[in-house]
Amino acid sequence: MSHPSLQIKKAYFAKVRRSSYIASLRLAGFQVTPADAERPLPSREAVLSQLRSKGN
Repeated sequence: MSHPSLQIKKAYFAKVRRSSYIASLRLAGFQVTPADAERPLPSREAVLSQLRSKGN
């Protein structure tokens, strides 16, 4: 039996990570839709800069 390629593994884990993110938002009380899982996630730098600008 052949092993899955690296690209297939990366795609699988990206899908699982996105699903977990949406589930955690739902558990935190946010209203989420299945379309939210398709939107690209913001980068770490974008989130940090947004939080820093709100703190000032």
